[in-house]
Amino acid sequence: MTSEKWMLQTKKADFQKIADCFGISPVTARIIRNRDIVGEEGIRRYLSGNIGDLYSPHLLKDVDLAVRILKNKIREKKKIRIIGDYDIDGVCSTYILYTALRRTGAEADYEIPDRIRDGYGINMSIIEAACRDGVDTLLTCDNGIAAVEEIRRAKELGMTVIITDHHEVLALEGQEIKPAADAVVDPKQKDCTYPNPEICGAVVAWKLVRLLYEESGVEEEEWLDLLEFAAVATVGDVMRLQDENRIIVKEGLKRIAFTKNIGLRKLAEKNNLDLSSLTAYHIGFVIGPCLNAGGRLQTAKMALSLLLSGEEQEADRLALELKELNDRRKSMTQEGTEQAAELVERYYHSDKVLVVFLPECHESLAGIIAGRLRERYQKPSMVLTRAEGGVKGSGRSIESYHMFQGLTEVRDLLTKFGGHPMAAGFSLPEENIEEFRRRLNENAGLTEEDFIPRIWIDVPMPLEYITEDLIEEFRILEPFGQGNEKPLFAQKNLGIRSARVMGKNRNVVRLSLVTENGYPMDGIWFGEGDRFIEEMGGCRRMDAVYYPDINEYNGNRSLQIIVKNFQFR
Repeated sequence: MTSEKWMLQTKKADFQKIADCFGISPVTARIIRNRDIVGEEGIRRYLSGNIGDLYSPHLLKDVDLAVRILKNKIREKKKIRIIGDYDIDGVCSTYILYTALRRTGAEADYEIPDRIRDGYGINMSIIEAACRDGVDTLLTCDNGIAAVEEIRRAKELGMTVIITDHHEVLALEGQEIKPAADAVVDPKQKDCTYPNPEICGAVVAWKLVRLLYEESGVEEEEWLDLLEFAAVATVGDVMRLQDENRIIVKEGLKRIAFTKNIGLRKLAEKNNLDLSSLTAYHIGFVIGPCLNAGGRLQTAKMALSLLLSGEEQEADRLALELKELNDRRKSMTQEGTEQAAELVERYYHSDKVLVVFLPECHESLAGIIAGRLRERYQKPSMVLTRAEGGVKGSGRSIESYHMFQGLTEVRDLLTKFGGHPMAAGFSLPEENIEEFRRRLNENAGLTEEDFIPRIWIDVPMPLEYITEDLIEEFRILEPFGQGNEKPLFAQKNLGIRSARVMGKNRNVVRLSLVTENGYPMDGIWFGEGDRFIEEMGGCRRMDAVYYPDINEYNGNRSLQIIVKNFQFR
């Protein structure tokens, strides 16, 4: 594997002192420093932070105002409509707000835009429908910060509007362009003092609910019952698992083990997951995709109905439907990824920003396929599909390319866009595609160096150092995910005694390895087994990037390494 660069983390600290102070090994101390956790308080929060370490919701700009408005509307029995979004963050945000409004006696309902008919976020038809239905107050979640014209229309119609969102605020020449809502709660606003702007929409909603519950005399425990949905959305919306986000996910996973939510329990059951040992990985790659599948292929209201369901039979049916939809989505994604890669190889292999038009692709899969292209080519990738009134696209980026900024530079070609540095959604007329591709590439400012994946190694740790106790200790570093990656270790010049391909799909390689000092250790590698053996050829030595693990088989426990990356010598 020569198309990647192995880099060793070299951040400095007194690792022995940290180890002694917190009762951990120097290796664990080094990993924590590599995650940019510094100072006694920072390390304490990382190792044992809990609900009491979360930031005060009062620090969110306009949140007290939003709660005051909601309390008045609830008292006056005014009709409140929540406007959510069709992805996991939008569904969880809507669930949190709807549950809270019902609990505090509000006359409330919800609307989630249809991905294909309505597109992302609040739109004119949703506003006009709300007006016809006699809605007094619109409460957005996970959307709304970019809906300047739409909110203006809602205000013209005499509605009160509260925005809760976490997306970037549109800015032109340094000036923020915000909707004229009655309250705007979004930690990305310049004048918001909230210490952690990288929270998802569901966490913004959850913070608001804390204050609403306090003001309404609802027990704190009921607010904590909603924590698991803030955690699911944080992982599902790929927020960085740092600072407060990590505490939310860590505490949320503990609560999911005893969840009272029938829908979550049924969804875990359909996917053969044990809720008592659920990890961030299971949320990101199993639970999350199922909750997203409704919004992708049918309606996001399916996922919301599942979470709101109080009836075993209905929850069972919805959980099964969502799992089946997700299975269908997987095979459609595979097909679309192959088509996109073929076009890249044929026409765009030298482009810096990949723009691939798949007219027949289901538009809800564009983002996932863009993510797969990004992984394969290590380039910012955008996948476009034919949609009503033009073309819709979704993009996924690499660290060195700010995608939202890139789109801002070509906004004259777009009819609509929004997003983050790492991901974005947009629409444009079909005739603009070529110019869009040309200008994005012209403006990109990327070099070949930016396309070489970097593998960051935490510690070059000899296999002799691995013990069961150390592996157990690494559990305090969980939950792993974006921004708190699983640590990686490396050892050079391992002897390969044997390598055999296993599994019905031949996608596992079982290795018998030995260090230069003669210390034996089993290893396992997941990937195309036959390709591994072919690449190995006659080589009998390798360098390995790995994670240590305990192999349990027939009641026996033995140490092994999971090989993540390798180079034959």
